[in-house]
Amino acid sequence: MDQFTLNLLFVGASFALYIGIAIWARAGSTSEFYAAGRGVHPVVNGMATGADWMSAASFLSMAGLIAFVGYDNSAYLMGWTGGYVLLALLLAPYLRKFGKFTVPEFVGDRFYSKTARLVAVLCLIIASITYVIGQMTGVGVAFGRFLEVDNTTGLLIGAVVVFAYAVFGGMKGVTYTQVAQYCVLITAYTIPAIFISLQLTGNALPPLGLFGDHLASGEPLLTRLDQIVTELGFASYTERHGDLLNLVLFTLSLMIGTAGLPHVIMRFFTVPTVAAARWSAGWALVFIALLYLVAPAVGAMARMNITDQMWPNGTQAESVTLDQIENDPAYDWMKTWSKTGMLAFDDKNGDGKIQYYNDKSAAMQEKAAAAGWSGNELTINNDILVLANPEIANLPGWVIGLVAAGGLAAALSTAAGLLLAISSAVSHDLFKGQLTPDMSEKSELLTARIAMAVSIAVATYLGINPPGFAAQTVALAFGLAASSIFPALMMGIFSKRINDKGAVAGMLVGIGVTLVYIFLHKGWFFIPDTNSFTDANPLFLGIKSTSFGAVGALLNFATAIAVSRATEEPPQEIQDLVASVRIPRGAGAAVDH
Repeated sequence: MDQFTLNLLFVGASFALYIGIAIWARAGSTSEFYAAGRGVHPVVNGMATGADWMSAASFLSMAGLIAFVGYDNSAYLMGWTGGYVLLALLLAPYLRKFGKFTVPEFVGDRFYSKTARLVAVLCLIIASITYVIGQMTGVGVAFGRFLEVDNTTGLLIGAVVVFAYAVFGGMKGVTYTQVAQYCVLITAYTIPAIFISLQLTGNALPPLGLFGDHLASGEPLLTRLDQIVTELGFASYTERHGDLLNLVLFTLSLMIGTAGLPHVIMRFFTVPTVAAARWSAGWALVFIALLYLVAPAVGAMARMNITDQMWPNGTQAESVTLDQIENDPAYDWMKTWSKTGMLAFDDKNGDGKIQYYNDKSAAMQEKAAAAGWSGNELTINNDILVLANPEIANLPGWVIGLVAAGGLAAALSTAAGLLLAISSAVSHDLFKGQLTPDMSEKSELLTARIAMAVSIAVATYLGINPPGFAAQTVALAFGLAASSIFPALMMGIFSKRINDKGAVAGMLVGIGVTLVYIFLHKGWFFIPDTNSFTDANPLFLGIKSTSFGAVGALLNFATAIAVSRATEEPPQEIQDLVASVRIPRGAGAAVDH
C-alpha cells in the first residue's frame, strides 16, 4: 500500500471517529453546549483538557523550535507547564466554585459591571482568535503534506471538519471528541520518538535516550550534537545565547498567559464539583507531561538526523548530492516536503551538492569561500519537523500515517476549544448578557452555533497568512491573555478591594499597550520611524513582542490597583462573595491581611 493511501486511511478513520462522537454527543441545551451538562468525570475531563491544551504549537512547532535553536527555546516547555500549575492551583477550583459558564460571566458578576463583562469578551476574542490562527496554520501544514494539497486547501478541509463536530456538539461533543483526539495525538507523538531513540541511543525511553550515548560515535548524544552544530557555524545546542531578560519575561508571559486562557478555564466548568475540578487539573497535568517529557528528545534527535543526512560522510566532509536526493529513497522526504513549499533546496554554486550550514557565521563564511560554496542551500520550516521526523528516520509507512492523524488531532482539538470559547462569549455574554437578555434558550443555542461558524470562517481566513510559526503565533496569544484576562481573574478571586472601575481600566491598559507594542514591533502598520522594528531591534529595553505580555500584565495589575484605591470600595455583598469563593464551608470567617 502506498504512503498516500495509508495517510488517507489514518486521517479518514480519525475524522470519522470525531464526527461520529459529535453526532452521539450532540448538545440539546445551552448547559450541554457551554459546560457539557456539568457531568464530566475528572479523568475524562483531564484527558480532554490535555488535548485542548496540547495544540498544534505543542505537537508540531515546539519540537521544531527546540531543534533549530536549542536551550533558549526550552522557555516554551517551562512557561507552558508552569502556567498550567498556576491555573490548577490558583484559578480553576475557585472559578468552578463560582459556578458560571464563561470567563466573561465571572468577570461581569465579580466586578458587578456590564462594561467589565463586555471588555472581558473583547479580550477573550482577541486572544482566542490570535491563538486559533496558530492552530489553523498547523492544520494547513499537516494537510499540505499528507494529503498532497496546498496549505490553503488544507485549511479549508480542516475548517469543514471542525465545523462538523464543534458547531453541533458544543462542549459536550467537543469534550468526548477531545478524549479521542488525545489518545490519537499522544500515540502518534510517542511511537516515532521511541523508534528514533532506539535507533540513535539504544534506549526505548526518549527522555533517557536524550541523556544517553550516541550509538554511532560512542559520545553522549548532546555532546555529539553540540559538536556537529558548532562545526556547521550554528550556536551551541545546550547553551543559552539569548538575553536573560527576554528569557525570563517570555517564560513568565507564557505562564500567566496559560493560566488566563479562556478555552482551558472553561473545561473546569464541566465537572460536577470543586473537588472534581482539582482532580481534573491533576489528571490533565499527568496527561500533558506524557508529551512534554518527550518533546526535548524529539527536537534533539531530529536535528541530529537532519544533519547526518545532509552530511552523510561526516560533518563538512561530503554533502548530500542532488543525485542522491533524486534517486535514494532515504531522501524522498525532501522531495515530498519541497512540494508543500515548506522545505527548499537550491544548488546555488552548481556543484551538484546541497550544502547545509549557517552562512551568517563569520567562521563559516571563510570556510565556504575556501570551498567554493555560495551560501546555505537548505531551508526548513520549523513547523514540519515533527511531521517529517518519521520520514527522515526511514520509519515504516504506518508510523507516518499515524503522525499525520496525530498532528491534525492536536490542531483540531485546540481549535474546537478556542472556537467554543469565542462562540460562548458572543452568544452568552454579548447577546444574552448585553444585547438581548430576554432571548430564549433555543435562540441562544442557535446564536452560539452561528457565532462559531463565523469564528471558523475568520480563523481560516487569517490562518492563510499567519504572523509567524505556529508556536510563535500562539506565544503572541498567550501574551494577550496574560496582559488582560489573568490579572482580572487573580484580582477578582484574591482581592476584595478591586472594584469595577479598576478592573475595566486594568484590562484596557493591559491589552491595549500589549497590542500596540506587538503591532509596532512586527511592523503590521506604518508609523514613521517604527515600521522597521523587528525581533532583533525591539522598541523598549530590548523586549521582544512575544515577551511583552508579562509587562502588559504588570501594567494591568498596577492600573487596576491604583484606580480602585482612588475610587469607592466594592459593595459589601461583592466582598462577601469573594470571601465565600475562597473560603471552604465550615472554615470560619475570612480574615483580611
